[in-house]
Amino acid sequence: MKIIFAGTPVFAAEALAALLPEHEIVAVLTQPDRPAGRGMQLTASPVKQLALQHGLTVMQPKTLRTDEAAQAIAVLNADVMVVAAYGLILPQSVLSLPRLGCLNIHASLLPRWRGAAPIQRAIQAGDAATGITIMQMDVGLDTGDMLLREITPIAATDTAATLHDKLAEQGAHSIVQALRQLPQLTAEKQDATLATYASKLLKSEAMIDWSLDAHVIERTVRAFNPFPTCQTQYQGAMLKVWQASVVAGVTGQTGEIIALDKHGITVACGQLGLRLETVQRAGGKPQAAGQLAQGMKVGERLGEEA
Repeated sequence: MKIIFAGTPVFAAEALAALLPEHEIVAVLTQPDRPAGRGMQLTASPVKQLALQHGLTVMQPKTLRTDEAAQAIAVLNADVMVVAAYGLILPQSVLSLPRLGCLNIHASLLPRWRGAAPIQRAIQAGDAATGITIMQMDVGLDTGDMLLREITPIAATDTAATLHDKLAEQGAHSIVQALRQLPQLTAEKQDATLATYASKLLKSEAMIDWSLDAHVIERTVRAFNPFPTCQTQYQGAMLKVWQASVVAGVTGQTGEIIALDKHGITVACGQLGLRLETVQRAGGKPQAAGQLAQGMKVGERLGEEA
């Protein structure tokens, strides 16, 4: 088939790579180049980099809500548009252009976790599984009819980074399968009463609230790894928490350091305790919490009251 591919990050690039040997990619839509890295130099998205390696036509409109954008897509005469973490809203004027419409690769089992951060919100909520949904797009936010769903278990050790990689691979496989089976697939409407919304991650959410259950904090640590990374105050500076585990039998004031040993820093929470295992001081690199523990004292407090 003649495909327009729309996507931006690594998650989307994996899908594009899987489609390249299967179909004719007539154009690639991706976000405009953005400043990145310490030098904040303009950097092409992973999708653009892959597209250029294969000599594909790359389009980087700031919006698709113009006649010019719609016309540029219309002349491509594509059979279908495949969309994966593109970052721009597709108006009806664009959705209706490809002969077979627009298919979205969404990183959740819709209708659960519609929206911007489905991978992180699934971990944070303690879901046992997530997956990939291939969806026929409409003007709503991830509300279109579902064509194919594949389940992925969420491991107790999964971070947003590890689960992202699993789902990126699964998404690439799923879109290839969906396009092969497209004439036979039956569209299934979503049950809106079961819908949940995966809101965009905010840096303000990363501050640890030690009054919460240790299980909730531990899941959030994994969900926010690598971004925005959970953190807490210690001695007037921010301490990032990259890895932690729940410890039973812990009592103390919330945020109080209960134990220090080579395994880490154990902190009292609203319920149970949390052992910090990998941390990062401001200006430093991630390190085993046991190393930092050597300079700390039992009874010290973490958090805004420290």
